[in-house]
Amino acid sequence: MQEIPTVGLGTWKASPGEVTDAVKVAINLGYRHFDCAYLYHNESEVGLGIKEKIREGVVKREELFVVSKLWCTYHKKSLVKTACTNTLEALNLDYLDLYLIHWPMGFKPGEKDIPLDRSGKVIPSHTSFLDTWQAMENLVMEGLVKNIGVSNFNHEQLERLLNKPGLRVRPVTNQIECHPYLNQKNLIDFCHQRNVSVTAYRPLGGSRDGVHLMDDMVIRKIAKKHEKSPAQVFDFELTEKDMEELLSLDKNLRLATFPTTENHKDYPFHIEY
Repeated sequence: MQEIPTVGLGTWKASPGEVTDAVKVAINLGYRHFDCAYLYHNESEVGLGIKEKIREGVVKREELFVVSKLWCTYHKKSLVKTACTNTLEALNLDYLDLYLIHWPMGFKPGEKDIPLDRSGKVIPSHTSFLDTWQAMENLVMEGLVKNIGVSNFNHEQLERLLNKPGLRVRPVTNQIECHPYLNQKNLIDFCHQRNVSVTAYRPLGGSRDGVHLMDDMVIRKIAKKHEKSPAQVFDFELTEKDMEELLSLDKNLRLATFPTTENHKDYPFHIEY
């Protein structure tokens, strides 16, 4: 397993017209970890930025760590390779450094990313993420991806996967929402005890119910003390007291709840962690 660069550029909600330039600027600034997904519908633009910087000689492909994710409508074993090759084509790459199952839930395949029934709830595909994982393992065997992992899995789902009979390739990471208002201590401890790394998404929080993490008085106080911005509080060493104060901010406030999928048998947030 190669080392995952600590900080990555997330490309969710990055507009197709802007993300190519964002990727180029990021590479110039030293970013080497890029987090993509089929669902973001901008992988071809991300690929353009990467291609240009490789062509300019600023970076080599092997210096980059490119991640993408299998979307829920491709959980059927027969569709996994198709999804992966489509992503590689869009990114204009020969392989991915890491490919994740975006959510543990499979949706009905088709043209809609989130197929809904008349009541506005998702239509499941009745697949099992354990079967999906088998097809993910095949991608490693075929050299299309170097590593595989999961995203938004709770501890029970991750345990089921790790205990799967005939497991050939272990998940290297679980990518989860994680920030001071949702510190995920229990899930992180669980992952680390099983030698699964954790990748945090939305580390700077966001907005829900008018709550803005970057406006939090504790974070602003710590930032001022270290002469940093609130966002930079997360990019250098803090004292133990600083860390205790940040951890005390936990409100179990989940921003990515995906409410249209609460009816799904594999919805991950019905349990505490």
